[in-house]
Amino acid sequence: MKTSDFDYLLPPEKIAQTPIEPRDQSRLMVLNRSNGSIDKRRFWEIADYLQAGDVLVFNDSRVIPARLKGRGVDSGSQVEILLLRRLDTNTWQVLVKPGRRAGIGAKVDITDDGRRTRLQAEITGVGQDGIKIMTFSDERLLSEVGKVPLPPYIHTPLADPERYQTVYARVDGSVAAPTAGLHFTPELMAKIGQKGVHCLFVTLHIGLDTFRPVREENPLDHPIYQEYGVLSQEVASQLSQARAEGQRVICVGTTTMRLIEQAAQSSKSSLLEPFTDWVSLFILPGYQFRVADGLITNFHLPKSTLIMLITAFADKDLISQAYREAIASNYRFYSFGDAMLIL
Repeated sequence: MKTSDFDYLLPPEKIAQTPIEPRDQSRLMVLNRSNGSIDKRRFWEIADYLQAGDVLVFNDSRVIPARLKGRGVDSGSQVEILLLRRLDTNTWQVLVKPGRRAGIGAKVDITDDGRRTRLQAEITGVGQDGIKIMTFSDERLLSEVGKVPLPPYIHTPLADPERYQTVYARVDGSVAAPTAGLHFTPELMAKIGQKGVHCLFVTLHIGLDTFRPVREENPLDHPIYQEYGVLSQEVASQLSQARAEGQRVICVGTTTMRLIEQAAQSSKSSLLEPFTDWVSLFILPGYQFRVADGLITNFHLPKSTLIMLITAFADKDLISQAYREAIASNYRFYSFGDAMLIL
C-alpha cells in the first residue's frame, strides 16, 4: 500500500467555491457495497435510503473563529495565525504564517481590522510540523477578533459565516467544519426522524489533519494529529442497543466514524463504553470496522487520510469508479461540494 494509490487528477474547476442553497439541494451519490451499484440523486432524497430503526450519528462540534490577523512587533509585517488547540489559560497550539522566522520570543499585535491592536501574543514554544505554542494577553478577546477559517482551496469569501457551520453545531472547538453535515437542514432532519430514524450526537473537534496532506509514500509513516472527542454514556448505550438489535449505524462524516471506532477499540467489552479522550485512530484499508454500517461523506482530496478511510470502508475499485463518475458528471468536490452515501 502506497500513498500514491490514493491519488487522482481533479480539474481545479471541480472544487466548489460556494455552498449550494438550500443545503439539501446538493447532489448525492449512493454506493452499495454489496452489489457495487452507484445511484445519482439529490441529498434531500437520502431519506429514501434510510429505514425505521436506523441510527444516524452526527458530530456537533462547532467551528471557532480560529483565524487571526496581526503585525509582527519587531518586523511590522503582516502575520496570520490559525488556532489549533487550547492547552491552558491564554496558551494555544497554533500555525503561524509566515512561520519560518517566527521563533520563540517573537511577538505579534493581534488586530481586529488590520490596524487597531486588540491583544498581544508571543511564541513561547516550537513543536513539530510547524506547530508553535503561543501565549495571548487575553484569550477572552479571541472570539471577537478571530474569523471562521475556510480551507485553503476555497478562494471566494463567504457572505454568511454560519454557512460553514452545520445546523446542529453547538460545542465550540473545531478549526474546520464536519462538512458531511453541511447538507442537512432542520426540515430534512425532522423528515428523517418521522421515518423512525434515530439521530444521535457526538463531539469530535477537528484539528490539523484536515489541512495536512500525506507526504510519506508509506501511509503508515504519516503521523496522525490527535483530536479531542466525547461520546456520552447515553449515546454509547443507544449505539450498543442498536448493534444488539441488528439496526444500522450510519456515521455522518469521517470524524464521527473515527470517534465511534476509537471508542469501540477502547471498550473493554462488546458493549460500547462512553469515551472522553484524544482520538488518534488512522483508518487504512484492512481495518475491521466494529460499529459503522454506513457513511455519509463528501468527496475528498487526493492522497488524504480521508480518502484512505473511505477506501477502507468501501472498496478501492468502487471508490475509484465513483470518483471517476463524479468528475465526469460534474459533481462538486471538497468542503462545499456534493455528498456520498456508502451503504
